[in-house]
Amino acid sequence: MIIDKKTLPLRMKNSTNMKRILLKLSGESLMGEQQYGIDPQRLSDYASQIKSAADKGIEIGIVIGGGNIFRGLSGSQKGFDRVRGDQMGMLATVINSLALSSALAAIGQKARVLTSIRMEPVGELFEKQKALRLLSEGYVVIIAGGTGNPYFTTDTASVLRAIEIEAQMMLKGTRVDGVYTADPEKDPTATKFEHITYDEVLSRNLRVMDLTAMALAKDNHMPIYVFDMDTVGNLEKVLDGQQIGTKVGDD
Repeated sequence: MIIDKKTLPLRMKNSTNMKRILLKLSGESLMGEQQYGIDPQRLSDYASQIKSAADKGIEIGIVIGGGNIFRGLSGSQKGFDRVRGDQMGMLATVINSLALSSALAAIGQKARVLTSIRMEPVGELFEKQKALRLLSEGYVVIIAGGTGNPYFTTDTASVLRAIEIEAQMMLKGTRVDGVYTADPEKDPTATKFEHITYDEVLSRNLRVMDLTAMALAKDNHMPIYVFDMDTVGNLEKVLDGQQIGTKVGDD
């Protein structure tokens, strides 16, 4: 009898085994039901979920996108210089990072914003050893500004930072509950993967992340877990090992 591993339930490491993660948050999700900007309720929901995870002793690094404020690529399509547009997008991620830091502080969770380019006193310049020290001291470390370079997305920045801080896994919190064979909003026959390899994502041209981010994750064996972060309680479920999303990785 041949068993398809994809049909087996996937158990991730629970909170007692998962020591350090990198959480990628969607800037667009921060809009909530709004058309633009930051929804205070969504921000509060994110902060409470993150604090609950930190209270379990999990060290958490975070990268947030900036699509709720400005996206460099779409800006370049409207006449902006691409480099300048990407720089504006980097600043958008800093705004979101500061907002999340403030929301965490308001509920008693220590947080620190590090930036990919010098921006003191807004945030300290990111350095690996500094980030690791802060994580070990119980801070949630929010890394803003993308990679600090144009033409790279915050997905690529997330994988890069996950590798740098030696995270055990990168969690990609999105508005959808995993990776599908096609866009489920456009194709009602689309089915969700519980597990998929990097090569399958690349060969199927699935839009989990951009190609640069996926190739970087593959080369460095960084597992990625895609799940719906907008549903309150889902982060805890993922960290407790419940199968609610899709794991991308070697096995």
